[in-house]
Amino acid sequence: MFTLQLFSFLFSKTQEEPTKKFKVDSFLHTMCLHDDQLRDISARFQAEMKKGLSAESNAAAAIKMLPTHVRSTPDGSERGQFLVLDLGGSEFKVLRVNVREGMGIRRGGVEMEERSYPIPQELLVGRGAELLDHVSESLKDFLHEKNISLEMKHPLAFTFSFPCELSSLDQGSLLSWSKNFRARGLQGKDVVQALRDAIGRTGGMNTEVLAMVNDTVATMMTCGFEDKYCEVGLIIGTGTNACYMEELRHIDLVEGDEGRMCVNTEWGAFGDDGALSDYVTEFDREVDAASNNPGKQIFEKMVSGMYLGELVRLVVLKMATLGLLFAGHVSNTLRTKGKVTIAHVAAMEEYKHGVENTRLILTDLDLTPSLDDCIAVQHVSTIVSFRSSNLVAAGLAAILTRIKQNRKLRTFRITVGVDGTLYKTHPQYPKRLHKVVQRLLPEYQVRFVLSDSGSSKGAALVTAVAQRLASQKRKVDETLSLFRLSSEQLQLVKARMRAGLEAGLRGEGPSEIKMLPSFVSRPPDGTEHGKYLALDLGGTNFKVMLVNFKKGLQPSSQVYHKIYTIPLEKMQGTGEELFDHLAECVSDFLDYMGIKNARLPAGFTFSFPCEQTAIDAGTLVSWTKGFKATDCEGHDVVDMLRDAIKRRNEFELDIAAVANDTVATMMSCAYEEPQCEIGLIAGNGTNVCYMEELKNIKTTEQKKRQMDDGSDGERKAGDARIQTMCINTEWGGLGDHGSLDELITPYDAEVDLNSLNPGNQRFEKLAGGMYLGEVVRQTLLDLTSRGLLFRGNVTDALKTPGIFQTKYLSQIESDRMALLQVRSILQGIRLDSTCDDSIIIKEVCGAVSRRAAQLCGAGMAALVEKIRENRGLDHLNITVGVAGTLYKLHPHFSEVLQETARVLAPQCHVTFVQSEEGRGKGAALITAVTRQKEEM
Repeated sequence: MFTLQLFSFLFSKTQEEPTKKFKVDSFLHTMCLHDDQLRDISARFQAEMKKGLSAESNAAAAIKMLPTHVRSTPDGSERGQFLVLDLGGSEFKVLRVNVREGMGIRRGGVEMEERSYPIPQELLVGRGAELLDHVSESLKDFLHEKNISLEMKHPLAFTFSFPCELSSLDQGSLLSWSKNFRARGLQGKDVVQALRDAIGRTGGMNTEVLAMVNDTVATMMTCGFEDKYCEVGLIIGTGTNACYMEELRHIDLVEGDEGRMCVNTEWGAFGDDGALSDYVTEFDREVDAASNNPGKQIFEKMVSGMYLGELVRLVVLKMATLGLLFAGHVSNTLRTKGKVTIAHVAAMEEYKHGVENTRLILTDLDLTPSLDDCIAVQHVSTIVSFRSSNLVAAGLAAILTRIKQNRKLRTFRITVGVDGTLYKTHPQYPKRLHKVVQRLLPEYQVRFVLSDSGSSKGAALVTAVAQRLASQKRKVDETLSLFRLSSEQLQLVKARMRAGLEAGLRGEGPSEIKMLPSFVSRPPDGTEHGKYLALDLGGTNFKVMLVNFKKGLQPSSQVYHKIYTIPLEKMQGTGEELFDHLAECVSDFLDYMGIKNARLPAGFTFSFPCEQTAIDAGTLVSWTKGFKATDCEGHDVVDMLRDAIKRRNEFELDIAAVANDTVATMMSCAYEEPQCEIGLIAGNGTNVCYMEELKNIKTTEQKKRQMDDGSDGERKAGDARIQTMCINTEWGGLGDHGSLDELITPYDAEVDLNSLNPGNQRFEKLAGGMYLGEVVRQTLLDLTSRGLLFRGNVTDALKTPGIFQTKYLSQIESDRMALLQVRSILQGIRLDSTCDDSIIIKEVCGAVSRRAAQLCGAGMAALVEKIRENRGLDHLNITVGVAGTLYKLHPHFSEVLQETARVLAPQCHVTFVQSEEGRGKGAALITAVTRQKEEM
């Protein structure tokens, strides 16, 4: 009879269905949540997440946001065989999991053998030690059954699906039980250690517990093995929870700020502090009051499978009591707690057989339902379960919004790994959840993936990933140790630099360090005045300046300049073409300033090794920094520029001085700082100059000529006058004869081999900005070929020389640079990195740049110690003028350099002053000093 009624109902339009549904809707209107309410709940959840992540507010937070110490999702290279214990319900599983390595994500595979063991009811509420003894004995039984060796050590992963506070991957204290577990003596204790103790009591097994994870984390890891975008795990079953990959810098409870870590939200406790009080219904309060943990896990009690059946029962009971169902009849079975389960809810909402299933379920409750009663109860079930999916969608929207905001992404693609009986067995639940998430986050690309044996497989993968990361870190550290200089090595560099300086001054045989006289005999004294041109060539740019020095109590200067690019074809063409281009740039500047007819004295900063025979004569020894113009080496660069100017026949220029950029930097800083007697360049290249006592310079006959014509400088020492001259050391050549071979890495050797001047400027290739990016690239190339980076994928971009510019080191190493920005920089050069890759790349950059700064610091220590000993001082105070983009822009280079110099030269107090407009202004000052000397 009922079947005929049902058939008739389904194929006719009665007026009673909407009336009955309307009554249910009215009765349960507080459970029917619209989108604005869901967005409000999502915003509250986001606030609770932030509260839980903060060390200051975590104790008061309902959502604990527990760090899991899982720092990476799988990349497909994991491998190994693991035992897994999965404890989280009325039975637990023991598994053997074999993770096979593949070439990248999806190509590996996981094989599993498992057995389930029931947990007697008395153990759920007995002593914790007895519960874990049962787990341990079942593990031993499994090993026997599968003929697994008891002597061989087996790595073991533990899925423990209860709230735990982890201090490491293999150490965590139980915060509270849930899901009807009440075992005594474990709460507040280290569960991993308790498990180890139980295994020890059982005896006869050789296991190593490497990781304990929540089932939510394990689900994310399982799905992450198949989908690289999976960074969220979601459980919707007997209980509910979610985890996701959070930026480490936001997790106050864990040290460090590099990379990401999976956070177990424990979102079931959302609302425990009253945050959901205006959404909690009388039925929720009744379920909570009758639970084993009143006032706890409020959100879980509103959405999880363990409680939905009971919510439906209470609603139906109340409606029946009010006479809205079953003609007011209430059976004793309907009054009995637990008689409606999540399986009943799922059955009632089946598409084709839901009404018939509802009739059967209600009949089992000793009720005699009408067709309208069945439809009404089915609608109750739908509203209760729909509210569950809505609330889960609101929480998930909060998590996804936070991830997107953390990473400052315009478009956002992410995968959510899902597990749990409610999601798996309820016929409508997944579709409802997906649709609501899409509606709340219309611009997000969210994919849901159902976990395959999530908890167990995931726990093994957590362990496999941990082993991979540990192995990877060990190998990366071994590689980077090649760049890490010990105190002994730094002392060696200092000693070799000192020996090189002395050998260069003596001029006895070939020397790695040239020690070239600059013919600058004194620093400026503030009396310089007048207008001077300054020409500055030292890299890919040529700078022309007009400098006007003014005398007074506080000497000052005005500077006007224009910068011109040197095309690569000029840098590596003929010398005549290069100098013609320089003359053309000077002509343009004179036109620009309207001074083409004024024959101004000019200083020429020429930042390449030159053998000077006078202040206005310098023979190029060798090109550096990528220049390779022909017919220049061995020629006077001042004469070449003068000849180019004559060929233009447009203007005249009185080139009164030529100087290295290092000398110009020292002169520029000395104009402001009288104690400045050293110039340092730390940019594309590196070099140093200083004021040396003339008596120590034994290179050529220039010393004698300088003394004879009286043009040398003087420095007071007591009552004596000490004659001095600035020496351009060209310290970049240290190591050209093998003195630094112990420090040369294979990556340095590769950079040198592929440079324009193999075997030359070895110190500069270790410390100069022009080379650091390429050293980093060679290191990354090697790490990638060994499978430690970019999943072993050696791309064309990574094989491109020069693609990793030194400016990227400065950007990547910035303290304010988040890993997301690091990834953005790398993507700009076609290097698609993961978060883990970015951490390693940042470490490589740091190792290479720190070594460069330490080498410069050791060289500086050698120089200031030499000056101190020259002057017979117990303590030296001296100032160094510094120029160069590496020193100026790199976030840590200057600090490391100064600290190294301080430690290696403790009797010297060295002040470092950055040069402003240093090289050009310095050349103008050299010209002004020279002119003043000629006028005297």
